[in-house]
Amino acid sequence: MNIIETNNLTHRFSEKEIVLNDIAIQVPEGSIYGFLGPNGAGKTTTLKLILGLLKKQQGTISVFGKPFNENRIEILKNIGSLIEAPSLYAHLTARENLLIWQKVYQCPKERINEVLQIVGLENTGKKKAGKFSLGMKQRLSIAVALLHKPSLLILDEPTNGLDPSGIIEMRQLLIKINQEEKVTIVISSHLLMEIEKLVTHIGIINKGSILFQGTLEELHLKQSSYVVFETNNLEGTTELMNKHNLSPITLNGQVSLATTDKAIISKINAELVNHNIEVYEISIAKNDLESIFIDLTKN
Repeated sequence: MNIIETNNLTHRFSEKEIVLNDIAIQVPEGSIYGFLGPNGAGKTTTLKLILGLLKKQQGTISVFGKPFNENRIEILKNIGSLIEAPSLYAHLTARENLLIWQKVYQCPKERINEVLQIVGLENTGKKKAGKFSLGMKQRLSIAVALLHKPSLLILDEPTNGLDPSGIIEMRQLLIKINQEEKVTIVISSHLLMEIEKLVTHIGIINKGSILFQGTLEELHLKQSSYVVFETNNLEGTTELMNKHNLSPITLNGQVSLATTDKAIISKINAELVNHNIEVYEISIAKNDLESIFIDLTKN
């Protein structure tokens, strides 16, 4: 079952400014869905529409298998979210912040201790939220979002501004929530290399259009292999390859060919040696997912 489905989701801020164009996303239940795109691609607008924070103009939104408009209150009761900056009372402790939300959600007080343990803030004592690091504030905001035991968590750029250790802590926390609390997570980001270590499914958006959607494994299939030559004569190497119409690419003192054909590699190597060009190394490489992401969004 897809826990979120949108079809033909289109949104304009003005007649000339189309923010989203025919967005169709499917978030499988139990997944960690990475919603990726450059800043301004339409990620936040899409998430706000799914949460009802923006009025839908065109298309359909279904959450938990139910149309959002007709079941808005019921659906939102089962969603936790963190959109843009954390909203916390700086003069209150973590527990005091949660106590306010516990009254709003009307959930048992015991749940406060549970979520503090989940996010690793159970020992913050009387420290005020205003004195928390950004990572701690983000974790407290996630604790608020988890307080009413939602089955869906929607997070907009939760690692923004975090240092490397904070990013790792956030990643470990989200995996824990997904696996131990059985919560489906949608997380937007512009950092593919970080999301790659976290998600099971990916949607890539740019300029308001979906460019890719599928599992992480399916994105990996877009990776292509190539052969890299390192020699003592960069110009001579590229000239020889051009004679064979192989379209070499030079980068960082190396020459790359978009092939892994052993016969071609062997032939080029032999010709390089015959032309007194010393071959130091021949290796097979793959373009990384960040390159795929850049190519998709650039085009």
